[in-house]
Amino acid sequence: MIFIEKDKRAYTQNPLIRKLSGKLFRVINLIFEYGNSEMKNIKKFFKNDKFAKHVGIELLEVSEGRAKAKLEIKKEHLNGVKIVHGGAIFTLADLAFAAASNSHGTVALAINANISYLKAVSKGTLIAEAKEVSKNPKLATYSILITNEGGDTIAIFQGTAYRKKDKIPLQQE
Repeated sequence: MIFIEKDKRAYTQNPLIRKLSGKLFRVINLIFEYGNSEMKNIKKFFKNDKFAKHVGIELLEVSEGRAKAKLEIKKEHLNGVKIVHGGAIFTLADLAFAAASNSHGTVALAINANISYLKAVSKGTLIAEAKEVSKNPKLATYSILITNEGGDTIAIFQGTAYRKKDKIPLQQE
């Protein structure tokens, strides 16, 4: 229900509408807080990814079916010709893929992943944004766009995950 400013007086004078809207607001707020808490737990869970941590990848955001991660390019990420190693870019995309595919609270494991490298880069920051393309009870597909801080597309990653029924073990040490 949308209330326009000029109807505010009629809205606030009706005690039944006031009571119902107050309850509705509390329910919506609880749902938002639960979802927000769940995403924080999933983000915390992915801090246990030792390899991504070792490479220097930071998970920035997680929401249902989406995730965003970044990598500050350092000399350790460069290959022999002084551009970012494809494995570093793949790992960045893979972490965003993993976070997005597991964001529904059940274990999702990659069964296929591919990447196309479009532009070489040797400094700055890389961002991977994962978005869910399709999802059914068993499989889900994700598209991950890897860009630099200037918004140039560096690579495109596509991943398919097998969705298990197991819940994500969020109570990690």
